[in-house]
Amino acid sequence: MDPDTMRGDPGLGGDVYWRRRMSVLVGVLVVVAVVAWACSSGGSGPERKSSAQSSESATPATDPLLAGLRTLAMGTASPTPKPSVTKATPQAQAQAHRPGEPCAEANLVIGLQGKQEIYAGGTRPNFLITVVNTGPVMCKTDVGPRAMEIRITSGEDRIWSTSDCVSGAGVEVKELQRGVPYVRSLDWDRRRSSGDCRTDPPNALPGTYVAVAHMGKLRSPKGVFHLR
Repeated sequence: MDPDTMRGDPGLGGDVYWRRRMSVLVGVLVVVAVVAWACSSGGSGPERKSSAQSSESATPATDPLLAGLRTLAMGTASPTPKPSVTKATPQAQAQAHRPGEPCAEANLVIGLQGKQEIYAGGTRPNFLITVVNTGPVMCKTDVGPRAMEIRITSGEDRIWSTSDCVSGAGVEVKELQRGVPYVRSLDWDRRRSSGDCRTDPPNALPGTYVAVAHMGKLRSPKGVFHLR
């Protein structure tokens, strides 16, 4: 570059000169980029649309049966959580496709529903417990008192549990067809229970209580009720 060029305009400073040069260069680069983008995207429209249609058609539809069962078992519907992906072990995959094999825990939904919220004096609280197999085939699971526990608490106080003082094997294996719930009705005699199997356990006091069904790592929604 001729060093006298910049000196040709006495009123033009060096910074202003170079800013104008950079503006021109950036403008040229933008024009080149737009032309390149237009040429490359001209024939890609149909392909993108086709790809999107293929991806959409390949997405499996939500099973309305199982979605409804999960909503019923879990109580009031809650906002849809972000989906999570869990890798199944080879054993779990085998259980999911062989009728009569033990149910994979991930395929089970456990629910608990109280008959009412307030129980007057002398009225026994009643609960409906359900276990639903959402897997593709029939499977078997133990719903006995050693495998499935219904526990009643009041704050931090453990009041009563079906697992206290279980006699015999305490095993009850049931066949669960896909989507057909196993249902159990349970009454509580309003007495406390403990592992020492006292013959005359004390009565539970009036107040607020919470019932939850446990099965392995599975938990039902909390059933809150009141004794009067």
